[in-house]
Amino acid sequence: MSKLFARLAAAAVVLCSAAFGAQAEQFDDGIAPSYFEAFKDKKVVFLPLAMSFDLPQVWAKGMETQAKRLGYDFSIRDPNWSGDAGAQALTTLISEKPDLLVVQNPDMQVYARLLMRAQKAGIPVIQINLKSITTTDAYVGVNWYEIGLHQAKMAVDMCSPKNGGSGKIAIMQGTPTNPNNAITMTAIEDVLAENPDIKVVSSQSADWDATKAHAVASTVIKQNPDLCGYVGLWEVMDAGVAAAIREAGKTDDIALITNGGGQKPACDNIKNGTFSGYVSYDAFGQARDLTDAIAQVFQVGAKAGSQPYALYTPVKDISRDTLGPTSCWTMEDVAAAPF
Repeated sequence: MSKLFARLAAAAVVLCSAAFGAQAEQFDDGIAPSYFEAFKDKKVVFLPLAMSFDLPQVWAKGMETQAKRLGYDFSIRDPNWSGDAGAQALTTLISEKPDLLVVQNPDMQVYARLLMRAQKAGIPVIQINLKSITTTDAYVGVNWYEIGLHQAKMAVDMCSPKNGGSGKIAIMQGTPTNPNNAITMTAIEDVLAENPDIKVVSSQSADWDATKAHAVASTVIKQNPDLCGYVGLWEVMDAGVAAAIREAGKTDDIALITNGGGQKPACDNIKNGTFSGYVSYDAFGQARDLTDAIAQVFQVGAKAGSQPYALYTPVKDISRDTLGPTSCWTMEDVAAAPF
């Protein structure tokens, strides 16, 4: 009886293994097998500005989740805010020849020739959120001109003398050579040129640093007691502007308009009055766009640089009037997302 039981158990194991094997085999609908095969044994490397803030963390999590699901190798080379270290890492990666590079540029110029070299070496490149002057296989991210239009129009609406404002605003720039700074400022200037009743009393750079932004804004606020609004180009830097406004007792008098990736602290700052207006480019949504771009590059398999395309991020304006439970995301949301 024991021998019979052993034989039956062994047969059951074989049958179960066969059944699970059949379930694991991809159904051929005419494209699914080639889709999954496109990722097999591929190597994707991400070169961010740094991994110390939310945007690259979200994008990396999306790629990491997709890599586990589809079976490609994913790694990160973190230059930690150093353009020189990033260029060195990119040079090394070109010699290593991964199957795809995902690059966040520190400015419009620093990686331009290296990205061109990478494509000449046959390595596809996706640029994320900050585009260099070199056009690569894909760009996923913000149309920074659109961001500038939205922020400038908010400032006009809030501060125009027609609407009861003083007409005086200040601008806190990041780094002028940075792509988002240069392009966003072009849009802001275009809108202000059409609204001569708005006067810019200060437009200075804080190099994306909250401490520097605080020092600059404190001085500007003291020099302009009737200042109506401050337009800042990144929420992290603009925390310094917010502190200067709060210390001057001007939270109810000076509107702070900024932009960012839409993580929950941004919505908290809108709710508590720190930010009067916020233009979100939804980094969570960008992560999904990025993983879609990776899928497209691998499936099409075109010669590197031969078929460039873009996935521009839809932006949304958030204020107290439009704030809702789904206006911002959390890292918990990202961790739970399927990608």
